Amino acid sequence: MPWWTWIVIWIALISLSLLFYGVLGVRLFRQFMATVKELGEAGDRFSNFASAPLTSGSAAVHVDPVGSNGDGEGTGSGLRAAPGSAVFAPPASMRHDYHASKVARQKARRLRRIRRKAERGQPQALRDINLR
Repeated sequence: MPWWTWIVIWIALISLSLLFYGVLGVRLFRQFMATVKELGEAGDRFSNFASAPLTSGSAAVHVDPVGSNGDGEGTGSGLRAAPGSAVFAPPASMRHDYHASKVARQKARRLRRIRRKAERGQPQALRDINLR
């Protein structure tokens, strides 16, 4: 092989590697810009959670009877925030909501237990009928 073929081979190798790195750079830049665009859209979408009040007409609220399992036998009507909105809510509000729903679930269980025992003719516990 003549001496100039080595120069041609090295030029071809270097140019192909530069082309490869260029294609990788363009691809990485496009993926980065798509990620930035999606992050911007997610930020716009999730920024509405903190500013929107939780009402029964808003899209961020799911209205379902409190204490229901999806069967429509809840003890009352209540508002539940959409999943993910707790991240932007103040901790005191979330603590209050947690304790309120806990008390509502306990009350619903107590009422179901009273009804079940009355149907079966079993004696009621004093703590269930509030006589203690």
